[in-house]
Amino acid sequence: MSKEKQTKRLLSIREAADYLSLSPRTLYNGVAPKSKIPFPVRPKRIGKAVRFDIRDLEEYVDSLHS
Repeated sequence: MSKEKQTKRLLSIREAADYLSLSPRTLYNGVAPKSKIPFPVRPKRIGKAVRFDIRDLEEYVDSLHS
């Protein structure tokens, strides 16, 4: 039986920033409640934890124009 590497679906801000090649500070600023420039992908909040669904991030990246 082969073990398949399971990808996490919900990413922390640091993991999402790495995935998008952004600074974690950019995401922290973008998800702040009174952010003047909100990040286009809305995070999920589980208690105080902020998580990004990797499917939402992939959809966002796919929507970007080169």
